[in-house]
Amino acid sequence: MPAKDIYHDTVKIALIKDGWTIIADPYTIKYKEAELFPDLAAEKLIAAEQNKRKIVVEVKSFLSPSLIRDFETALGQYILYKNFLTLTQQEYQLYLAVSERAYENLFKRDSIQEVVKLNQILLIIFDIDKEEILQWLN
Repeated sequence: MPAKDIYHDTVKIALIKDGWTIIADPYTIKYKEAELFPDLAAEKLIAAEQNKRKIVVEVKSFLSPSLIRDFETALGQYILYKNFLTLTQQEYQLYLAVSERAYENLFKRDSIQEVVKLNQILLIIFDIDKEEILQWLN
């Protein structure tokens, strides 16, 4: 199993504060011979709909000297996880969780925004210090 991201527990706490129930840490995606381990799976009851919303969350820190290299890795994982979820568990939505700092320094760049839009990446922006979710970007 892969090592946890430095902000793994921060995102987990933020999701719980936001009313989510963590159902897996890490979550396992199995498809044929492939076995992948996104960081978290969570669910939340949507009262108006009387059903549960289910998400899988991959947490990324973007702390290396090359933010673009970090983005390449995150994008590859996101696409792979999204494809396997589509093949196996379509009821889950996949989110990439990034800190407010990473969002401001990388994800607001026009070039990155275009790639995010092109690949339909769903984002959770979180505050590191307050351990809270600031934004959900769909």
